[in-house]
Amino acid sequence: MTDHTQTPAQPDDLATARIPAVAGPATTPDATPDTSRRALRAGTRRRRLPWVAGLTAAALAVSGGAVAYGNARKSVTLDVDGKVTTVSTFAGSVEGVLEAEGVRVGERDVVAPAADAALTEGAEIVVRYGRQVTLQTDGKQSDVWVTALDADEALTSLQHRGGDVALVASRSGERADLGLRLDAEGPVAVVADGKTSVAPDGSVGLAGVLEAAKVTIDGDDRVRVVEAADAGVDTSEADAPGVAVVVQRVETKDATTKTAIPFETQKKKDDGLYTGESKVAQEGAEGERTLVERVTTVDGKEESRTEVSEETTKEPTAKVVLEGTKERPAPRPETASRSESRSSGSSSSSSSSGPSVSGSPRAIGKQLAAARGWTGSQWTCLENLFEKESGWNPTADNPSSSAYGIPQALPGSKMASAGADWRTNPATQITWGLDYIAGRYGTPCAAWSHSQSVNWY
Repeated sequence: MTDHTQTPAQPDDLATARIPAVAGPATTPDATPDTSRRALRAGTRRRRLPWVAGLTAAALAVSGGAVAYGNARKSVTLDVDGKVTTVSTFAGSVEGVLEAEGVRVGERDVVAPAADAALTEGAEIVVRYGRQVTLQTDGKQSDVWVTALDADEALTSLQHRGGDVALVASRSGERADLGLRLDAEGPVAVVADGKTSVAPDGSVGLAGVLEAAKVTIDGDDRVRVVEAADAGVDTSEADAPGVAVVVQRVETKDATTKTAIPFETQKKKDDGLYTGESKVAQEGAEGERTLVERVTTVDGKEESRTEVSEETTKEPTAKVVLEGTKERPAPRPETASRSESRSSGSSSSSSSSGPSVSGSPRAIGKQLAAARGWTGSQWTCLENLFEKESGWNPTADNPSSSAYGIPQALPGSKMASAGADWRTNPATQITWGLDYIAGRYGTPCAAWSHSQSVNWY
């Protein structure tokens, strides 16, 4: 026999509670003595399985008299999953009464007295259907069978498992279902969003209790049923809730984290630069890596974080530095003579062709350029070039590159080839600069054109 009939009216969330027979015993509720605050309410609760067990023993003790009562009309009490009726019957056994009344039971259900026990006048027959529920113990879930009237009784029967025991509601969209009444005889506490409320009638089922407490849930929220005391509910009063529905708000969002990818520096040889010179041909730029993680929070606290994706969303740009390989030309004889003259203490300044020069750095530059034949447009190009590089300032110092002086020699010590006073003497600096321009570009205008093109010369 697998179907159950003549059962009490059930709330909507018990529509799936009638479970076909499956081999194996049902979990017996009230497996541990009822020593909790339920004892305070014992006088108002229905008879439950401890009483059923006693009735079973009594029925077995009188089973030898079955023949004597077999054909007599008897009045018996039939309790089918909490719905109690009085039945008048000629049946001689419990099974006969159940068959006559259309009550069908399976192997997961409990019947007391046993189905083959004989009946006597005034006998009481109790049927409890087995239901499969999801149990959570210390954070781990498993499916178990119970034959309890409600969640209140089921939790009591499962306390022997120890730890944090809860019944977990199944979810279908925004609907939660336990497959079991919450409390057939009393109120139920509802704990959600940091508040506790009480639904007066726990027999209406989980959906009804949440509605009565004006608590709505979405598809991600978790719903558990626990002992009221385990949810922090005051259970000191006799009419206090026995169980509590705990709603946990679950949010799942994707979090994006961006991190910089350092760029590398590449050095390349350049035969257009003298040995010891270097120029930045391309500035470096950091790349970017993007990590997306799925973050789950429960009541505002992070519970888990899992990687969704990680990718390079921007490649770094390498810094390119050119390093010179061109051999520098030997100093001209007149330059060496000038250096010797300065070393001997001469106070006069001379150009590359020997004439004395004086005046401002710009005036000295014009005189030295004219001595080389660089007048007119060539002087204009030279004037623009040194104005751009240093503003004709003999002590101009570039801290980022160590370039120095009017021609911005890199490093400044290169100008020592034109004279030991290269740090302060504009004539020495300009002379070295003119030699550099002549050796590399030929004319000031060629050097100025290059500077305009790549921002260095």
